[in-house]
Amino acid sequence: MDPRFAELLRPFLKLAGPGEITITPDTDLRRLGVDSMQAIELLFSLEDTFGIALPDEEMNDATFATAGSLWQAVSRQLPDRAAEASA
Repeated sequence: MDPRFAELLRPFLKLAGPGEITITPDTDLRRLGVDSMQAIELLFSLEDTFGIALPDEEMNDATFATAGSLWQAVSRQLPDRAAEASA
């Protein structure tokens, strides 16, 4: 995962408790407080930060379930990943 991605997630993890939390691909976003309204805010932040647009089919509970599943959806839209896929 990109370090910018992990830092962008931190403010949305309201139930993470005090101190630093290590964000791993298995980090459960729902358990740590990302509800549907926060998911929309998070989506806008991700799209702005990475200059991408997540396709409609990625807008589901499975995508926003864990940090890893969300990062996979984001990384598939990154320009260098798109170039790899077309090569």
